[in-house]
Amino acid sequence: MNSHLDFNESDYFAAEILLVDDEAANVRLMQKILTGAGYQNVSATRDPLEVSGLCRDKLFDLLILDLNMPRMDGFQVMKSLDQPLSGRRPAILVLTAQDSRETRIHALEAGARDFVTKPFDRIELLARVRNLIEVQIAQRCMQTYSHDLEEKVRLRTRELHHTRLQVVRRLGRAAEYRDNETGLHIIRMSSISALLGKAAGLSEYESDLLLNASPMHDIGKIGIPDQILLKPGKLDAREWEIMKTHARIGADILAGEDSELMTMAHDIALTHHEKWDGSGYPHGLKCDEIVLPGRIVALADVFDALTSERPYKCAWPVEEAMTYIREQSGKHFDPDLVKNFLNILPEIVQIREKFAEPDPGAAVA
Repeated sequence: MNSHLDFNESDYFAAEILLVDDEAANVRLMQKILTGAGYQNVSATRDPLEVSGLCRDKLFDLLILDLNMPRMDGFQVMKSLDQPLSGRRPAILVLTAQDSRETRIHALEAGARDFVTKPFDRIELLARVRNLIEVQIAQRCMQTYSHDLEEKVRLRTRELHHTRLQVVRRLGRAAEYRDNETGLHIIRMSSISALLGKAAGLSEYESDLLLNASPMHDIGKIGIPDQILLKPGKLDAREWEIMKTHARIGADILAGEDSELMTMAHDIALTHHEKWDGSGYPHGLKCDEIVLPGRIVALADVFDALTSERPYKCAWPVEEAMTYIREQSGKHFDPDLVKNFLNILPEIVQIREKFAEPDPGAAVA
């Protein structure tokens, strides 16, 4: 088949057909008519109890079904096909000597697509067979087309998601590089945030969002003048007020995007400098007024900053950093998150070791 609705004669004659009739003579006649017309895959059974099993083992396109049969009549056969099969349900052409209006209506309501009475006209029968097979082929092609389209959409969505993550990560690193930091801080901080998120009860999906949204926490520093951002000494009161605007700037940069990733990144950028006791900025939020991702990133960011060497300070030992964090529980940090942090501290230390800063004094090979 060249496209989802382009099929030729060979497609018709390759259709899988199952004859169901308890009379051997009827089966032989139908096989002769169908094979003589060019149909290549004609199967038959004289036992109606076998039909359901046969349809589970093979995807038949058409079932030509008698109604009057011992042990199980045609109506019962159609009912048995209502049970889940291995694939699509075959089209059903009822072929019977019963020609009453009630029988035809009953058969059609039971699932038959068409109805031919005996004795039948050979040409008419073959035309009805062809019509039913054409519908089956068209439906199958549409299902294949739909599946292919869904797969293309899935792959395209994944590609767009990957591209978006790359942009997020690179923007996050851009902000850090401008602040004389390496990308390793971003990796450590975001990894610790995701780990802490899981410990705090976030789902795997939410923790993954946190992993990819948290690198944007300081993107607002792009809007801070160099003489303030890169000042080696302590900032004066005016400079500090300007520095604090990076939280709002970051939120403004990330606003207007309705994806879950960018929404979380926006919330983190805006709230990661808020404090549990309400003494933070930019809005002086406290306790649960601060979104959980913002509270998580606040703790992860401070821990990594304390235990990392900066131009203006030496790295704190982990023990000293944890003493400070305990002291700030209920003040700067969410006390429940501090407990979670302590519980997973060995795993956090492993992250620090895995993504440790390179030794600037190490010999170059």
